Amino acid sequence: MNGLVFDVHPSQVVTPEESTGFESSTSFKQEEQDPQCSAFASRDQRPLHEIIFACDDKPKLLSQLTLLLGELGLNIQEAHAYSTSDGYSLDIFVVDGWEYEFVFRSAGNYRKSLDLTQEWLSIWTVDLRWKIVDSLRSALKKGVDKIKYRAWLLVQSMAARMDHQPLEVSPSSDFVQIPADAADVWEIDPRLLKFEQKLASGSFGDLYHGTYCSQDVAIKVLKPERVSVDMLREFAQEVYIMKKVRHKNVVQFIGACTRPPILCIVTEFMHGGSIFDFLYNRRGNFQLPDVIRIASDVSKGMNYLHQINIVHRDLKTANLLMDDQVVKVADFGVARVKDQSGVMTAETGTYRWMAPEVIEHLPYDHRADVFSFGIVLWELLTGKLPYEDMAPLQAAVAVVQKDLRPTIAADTHPMLADLLQRCWQKDPALRPTFAEIVDILNSIKEVLRSSGHHKRHSGRSHSGRKRG
Repeated sequence: MNGLVFDVHPSQVVTPEESTGFESSTSFKQEEQDPQCSAFASRDQRPLHEIIFACDDKPKLLSQLTLLLGELGLNIQEAHAYSTSDGYSLDIFVVDGWEYEFVFRSAGNYRKSLDLTQEWLSIWTVDLRWKIVDSLRSALKKGVDKIKYRAWLLVQSMAARMDHQPLEVSPSSDFVQIPADAADVWEIDPRLLKFEQKLASGSFGDLYHGTYCSQDVAIKVLKPERVSVDMLREFAQEVYIMKKVRHKNVVQFIGACTRPPILCIVTEFMHGGSIFDFLYNRRGNFQLPDVIRIASDVSKGMNYLHQINIVHRDLKTANLLMDDQVVKVADFGVARVKDQSGVMTAETGTYRWMAPEVIEHLPYDHRADVFSFGIVLWELLTGKLPYEDMAPLQAAVAVVQKDLRPTIAADTHPMLADLLQRCWQKDPALRPTFAEIVDILNSIKEVLRSSGHHKRHSGRSHSGRKRG
């Protein structure tokens, strides 16, 4: 909630009947009989306040503000939410319920004083209303500060839980007990980070190339003004997962800064960039032996993740990074550790690569990653964006309703064509596991080598050509 500003203004006074569409006759007749009553609300009327929040847009911002108003005992009569293309949010609430009983009691006492003039009553009422506005403004400020505190407390508690997970030590003498100290082996001192070049910028964070203790690293930094409770939860989850993984085809986790104001994740730096960038921004393409090698690297990394019960949930070419003769799976921002049931229901990922069961919010498991891998393999073979003539949401609807899949070219190797079709099966149970995919790709590699198709190519891991 950092960067949130707000203001409060008194609004018009309405009767309960007006708010529900019914006419009120009692309160209006009372005002006609006693002109002094027009200076204040009757007991059947509720003073309204207009509260305006302005902030950089954040996930679930509207629900957080609504919860805040409810905690203050306010009743929302109207709500209007606006957002701009540059990520700015304006939320306007018309509320009642703030200390209006106090207004009524005070007004009733002053009504009994016959020596008060109408002018004096009007002045007193306006002054009282603005005092109430000030008290509401003060309460809102405390509420906003409380939300900020909760957000930072959440990331700290999650980090603490990850740091101090109880270690189950067997009493058996067969186990070597390693000494441990209180130091966080993965907590990075931000003073040791050197930021060199901004590589990318998103709505909620920036990616930098930098160094850590003379080592080239990639630094993903959360934007402080865009931090929300949900984002902190995902940040903690990503750190928790990355601490667990060690594989040559998964980007290596170096450490993280989890203490505000700097929240960042530090990984090894992959000089070749992403496959997405190579295909669509640098207009490169891959020759068939390179496709098999890259697909093998990806499937090995994914097989490892599935073996330790991690579902990536956003496998796509933008999350596959290249370096010298190796490709690694990256970005675990939405990855999850499978629970005992092994199924999830949240719609997570990117539409063009998303499995149909995920799009439909049906229960899904690790086989959703296999579907995404099939789309990635098709991209490697064709150098084309999946469903490039359709908007992402249109493609997602067609995948579910019309069983749409990318077109497999007639000259595609039969074993690869078969693998694509198996990965794209609508029934997840019919899709191969990544262990099976690794074996299939090894078989294809042997067939290509025996047929003389497999040739060595110079260059980096993308060892392809630029498209004209």
